[in-house]
Amino acid sequence: MLAPLRPPTGGALRLRALHTSTPLRNRIGPPDPISNLRPILYDDPPPTTPPAEPRHPYSLSEFRGDVREYQWKLQRQQLDEYNHAFWTDSNARFESAKAAVLSSLPPSCTLAQHDLALSDFYKHWVQQESKRQEEYTREWRLRSFEEIKLALRIHYQKFMARITPRAAPIP
Repeated sequence: MLAPLRPPTGGALRLRALHTSTPLRNRIGPPDPISNLRPILYDDPPPTTPPAEPRHPYSLSEFRGDVREYQWKLQRQQLDEYNHAFWTDSNARFESAKAAVLSSLPPSCTLAQHDLALSDFYKHWVQQESKRQEEYTREWRLRSFEEIKLALRIHYQKFMARITPRAAPIP
């Protein structure tokens, strides 16, 4: 039932004004077999952009309303794509290098030799990838922080628009 059975009191009326929209529910998809990341399926799909294109092909000034929300959705999608691309590439290279190490072992090797070969491989892999991982982490944190700042601005503006009294229409 959409209408209350009895008229709300003053406090309940103000509280209802803050919660008039249906909450959005983002969902989590199944994990990607290579990157092992579970994609977020946003309830408010952002505008589609080509994955290789870092910017939107249209100017944000062409859209009506607050362009910050469009920009935030684009940034969120681009961060997800950046994260997915990095881990897909990293995990694919890791698995192929690990397979090369395991295929180079003789069939008669013991379990201890097998474990030692993998241990050496893991050690060298971490050393080899440390700089690449640090660059990724630095870039991911920068992009993530920018996205969070923009999201906070948008949510703050929406909150202030809800609690700020609106001017009466001029007759």
